[in-house]
Amino acid sequence: MRIVTAFGAVRGSLVATAKRHSRVIGSTVAVSTVAPEIVLTFDDGPAPPVTEQLSAVLAGAGATATFFVLMTRVPAHVPVLQELVTQGHEVALHGVDHRRITGRPYRELTEEFRRSKGDLEDITGVAVRWFRPPYGAQGPRAWLAARRSGLEPVMWNRSTRDSAHVDDAERFRAATAGARAGDILLAHDGFASLQDGVDDGPEPHLDRSDLLARVLGEYQSLGLAGRSMSDALLQGTPVRRAWFSAAL
Repeated sequence: MRIVTAFGAVRGSLVATAKRHSRVIGSTVAVSTVAPEIVLTFDDGPAPPVTEQLSAVLAGAGATATFFVLMTRVPAHVPVLQELVTQGHEVALHGVDHRRITGRPYRELTEEFRRSKGDLEDITGVAVRWFRPPYGAQGPRAWLAARRSGLEPVMWNRSTRDSAHVDDAERFRAATAGARAGDILLAHDGFASLQDGVDDGPEPHLDRSDLLARVLGEYQSLGLAGRSMSDALLQGTPVRRAWFSAAL
């Protein structure tokens, strides 16, 4: 009984400490803002022609977005990334591939992050600020490696569920129900596969550009504009909390 009680006390202390310091050591999960804006993010690209189709939908809505890209895909699609930047979007790092980074050595991750960040900056001509770990899975070592590499981890607080095998009604509901200024939306322009070092099964069947158009239409009816992370932070500040996986 004493051992269980002591363990509970230690665990409670660790949780309290994490919450107390989450604004400092946390990952961005939302934006605190008075502007009627919602952050749009896309993972697992670039993936032509979907990336370009989504960009066209964004242009039609006067929206900008942040694209978290995989380095496994970048070399074959450099012009796509350059065009995204030309159109006012921003490019961020999702990983050298889509394998989980939890449990990997700090030094190895730091080297990969710095190299990938530099490569993306050489391609786009602009600074790369953001990082989102594959599957949103990170431990303290990975978080620290990203920060030491000049990157800030960005997660999300709502999703289109477009990487899951659900119907479009559920995807639309998940993306729009209760949407409010400062939310960060997770969506995808690609679907990780063997070329990215993983096998996540068959890609869900959906029209990503149609889904985005309907979601943006709903946001507009709510008075919300879609913005990239950096654009949203022109009038807002990051909301951070500790976001760590069980595997360190």
